[in-house]
Amino acid sequence: MKRLVSYFLKGVVFLVPIGLTVWMVFGAVRSVDRWAGETLGLPFPGVGLLITVGFTTFVGFLASNFLTKRLVTAFERLFDRLPLVKLLHGSFKDVLNALVGDKRRFDRPVVVNMNAEGSVKALGFVTRDKVDQYGHLDHVAVYFPQAYNFAGQVVLVPSSAVHDLSMSASDVMTFIVSGGISGK
Repeated sequence: MKRLVSYFLKGVVFLVPIGLTVWMVFGAVRSVDRWAGETLGLPFPGVGLLITVGFTTFVGFLASNFLTKRLVTAFERLFDRLPLVKLLHGSFKDVLNALVGDKRRFDRPVVVNMNAEGSVKALGFVTRDKVDQYGHLDHVAVYFPQAYNFAGQVVLVPSSAVHDLSMSASDVMTFIVSGGISGK
């Protein structure tokens, strides 16, 4: 009986992450499929995926094109003028740019000594080398992502307490976000 329970739990650990990912992706595609069928008269399964990928690529083209870049920028400025929308749009844009954009910020993984003895350490990413404007000349900004969450906190720490890691940023992020379970 104990062995059956063990097999069941291993099955849950294997299937739940895959199931949730597939469920979310298919849910999103199904929603666009439904919209395309009702609004555009295209009741073909999978057309939602094609529309989503095509639309996203087209918007990326417009945002990169010299002639339409100003129009896209003007549209973004409109979002940045609305109080609550500005907060959400700016936060999402900054995080996405930091992860996959031209201005990647999470590319310098570090280990930070959290106490004087150096016995407690935290993994993070240097996001700014200078924070002079906050009155800390010898400090850097380090972002500490939280495990199992898309949140974290920025801590200003002395430069002397920060040590670069010779690991890829993606390996360190995987390790942190998984709570230390995943990664090399």
